[in-house]
Amino acid sequence: MKKYILNILSLSIVATILFSSCQDDKLKALIVTGQNNHNWEVSHEILSKILVNSEVFKCDVAVSPAQGEDMSTFEPDFEKYDVVVLDYNGDKWTDETQNKFEQFVKNGGGLVIYHASNNSFPQWEAFNKMAGIGGWNGRNEQSGPYVYFKDGKEVKDNSPGNGGSHGPQHEFIVEHRQPEHPILKGMPSRWMHSRDELYSELRGPAENMTVLATAYADPKKGGTGRHEPMLMTIKYGKGRVFHTAMGHVGEERPIATQSAGFIITLQRGAEWAATGMVSQEMPADLPNISMPLILHNYKQYGLDELFNRSKKYEFGKSQKYLNLISNRIRLAEGDVKKLKAFEAKIIETLKSDANADAKNYLCRELSWMGSSESLPVLEELTKKDATKEMAQFAIERISE
Repeated sequence: MKKYILNILSLSIVATILFSSCQDDKLKALIVTGQNNHNWEVSHEILSKILVNSEVFKCDVAVSPAQGEDMSTFEPDFEKYDVVVLDYNGDKWTDETQNKFEQFVKNGGGLVIYHASNNSFPQWEAFNKMAGIGGWNGRNEQSGPYVYFKDGKEVKDNSPGNGGSHGPQHEFIVEHRQPEHPILKGMPSRWMHSRDELYSELRGPAENMTVLATAYADPKKGGTGRHEPMLMTIKYGKGRVFHTAMGHVGEERPIATQSAGFIITLQRGAEWAATGMVSQEMPADLPNISMPLILHNYKQYGLDELFNRSKKYEFGKSQKYLNLISNRIRLAEGDVKKLKAFEAKIIETLKSDANADAKNYLCRELSWMGSSESLPVLEELTKKDATKEMAQFAIERISE
């Protein structure tokens, strides 16, 4: 993947299109950005990495003129793409660009509404129907109902009031409402999301909209006390829209976009919007409700990285990487070739300078899936006080 450098000074003069070089058989995604109350300079690069890492997409980026500049130069060719990913919250587009965008989606083009882009274009009727619900920028009861879940059921609430709110950023559990939908199928039905803005009190037309997942907006965190929509799909004409309210990127480290749940649903949601189906296999490492699964490079860990990160484990601290290794081993149960590969990695780690607590954990794994090939390294570990007990336990079980 070639890297292109944005010339920031040129943004106020003309819209810039950046191209990535990928194979022609991949789906074509256009990320539209350039203005946002969030850090679009960082977020659009993250979105591109996430989509490209799926190995399903190649991404181009359309950058608008700067806020307050002449928008007549902003004319992306939407029709060249399978899906448009909107990372934009700024000045109104020209009528011609709006019309082209409407026709693109109405005629079957895919659209992803990402986080603050649901704040955009409060007066553009077609956009608000595409987004389903949104917030801020003057939205109120005239924009449509609040949408939330209460007692397990979806509520459309026409009460007066402004649209859009959130408390301080925090971790929260995402709960699936449509677990069999292709975007979500195979994921845990509840999982912990990393620190993010939990958008609440979103309102809009909410026509042809299906809420896929919600999160409880805890009053202790400035929330509404309701389950608020986090993931949605919307039908607009022949087009499909995937809307994620998650993924805040500000000046701080963008931890929300490193959440495995955010990454998986964005990749799958974008493919569904583009094609109506999801071909991607569900990854081996999935989030759970106890702690967020953070993917620092916006992609699943390779085995080498997992084992290297696990070496520093100390008893009483997070077992995240070791747990991921254990999960992958269990997924490989019955596959002799894969189990041999795991055994080889464990033996390599036991011979390394890994912490004793990490070695003890891995000895326990060997105790049920190891072979005689593990016995020499286990014998060596019995000679050290910190590892002898667990190593002996593994030897006895393997030798049974």
